[in-house]
Amino acid sequence: MAIPSKAKERGAFCLDGSLPGYHFHKGSGSGSKSWILHLEGGGWCHTVASCSSRAMTKFGSSNYFEKEVTFQGVLSSDPSQNPDFFNWNKVVIRYCDGASFAGRPEAEFKNETQLFFRGQLIWETIIDELLSMGMSDARQAILTGCSAGGLATLIHCDYFRDHLPKDAAVKCVSDGGYFLNVPDVLGNPTMRSFYHDVVNLQGVYKSLDQKCVAKTEPSKCMFPQEYLKNIRTPVFLVNAAYDYWQIKNVLVPTSADPDKSWAKCRLNIKECDAAQLKVLHGFRSSMMDAIGEFHQNKNGGMFIDSCYSHCQTVMRVTWHSPTSTRIENKTIAESVGDWYFNRQPVKLIDCPYPCNPSCYNMNFT
Repeated sequence: MAIPSKAKERGAFCLDGSLPGYHFHKGSGSGSKSWILHLEGGGWCHTVASCSSRAMTKFGSSNYFEKEVTFQGVLSSDPSQNPDFFNWNKVVIRYCDGASFAGRPEAEFKNETQLFFRGQLIWETIIDELLSMGMSDARQAILTGCSAGGLATLIHCDYFRDHLPKDAAVKCVSDGGYFLNVPDVLGNPTMRSFYHDVVNLQGVYKSLDQKCVAKTEPSKCMFPQEYLKNIRTPVFLVNAAYDYWQIKNVLVPTSADPDKSWAKCRLNIKECDAAQLKVLHGFRSSMMDAIGEFHQNKNGGMFIDSCYSHCQTVMRVTWHSPTSTRIENKTIAESVGDWYFNRQPVKLIDCPYPCNPSCYNMNFT
């Protein structure tokens, strides 16, 4: 693991004040001028208390980082697992700030806390270091990330584009990052109020799309549906229509299930009864509505499968393997490759659950 050399002087700190880090695997041959950056996911923290406990984990402090991480899926160097990008330069940027690499230090004084909200500085500092390591000569580049890192990919997509050569092919792939602004099963705006707290606590509004922030409540601009309206760089969305993280945290958070009637269904989609499946199909419909406008975007691409899954680009079994999820007989790897290299347009949307037998459905029971 590497620590960016200018992190300390630029004040780019994790939540607890430790220095941020990244993992780098050098590209080779035809991939030596191609770069793929992956922004790690891991939720958000929205109160001083939740950020303080986060600061005692690997998502808030580099003191808990693993020295090495396994590069799988889109980060793999094995051509059989990653046919299009196996020999590219690959970087995993560790997530230790709690606001999708978008928090700002001004918020620390406002909230009188010992915590550091430096996500935006971590992002800028690591990008500058990578540019000095050869990324400034990139011919091809992809910014990607999963979950909170998939949201960060959208937040920082145009910044990434603007710091690379004008004639380089630069695109962004957001995996499991399409969070919906929908009420939970009790009708409470759980996710919207959560984002509202994250934005206010960590000063995220300055990192969001300023056209959006000028028009509406800033936390609304955290949602990809708003964000995608103004991104200039081509974006590909990978998302499960039955995204298990959103089902467990947005649609049926524990606060919305006091009698635990959803307990089994939340852990395993095969345990959901007819009424619960109807609610889950409703969630899928909300996702279809939300991406409707993006569907018209001629540079955009998508792979929206009907699996009980989340984060599908960084595991071999879901990215590209004989048993991977397929839509129209294409794996996620083939779909992203076809779109990135302009081999053909890719707008793949799966039929509703349980129609896809190739699904890799998570079971938490």
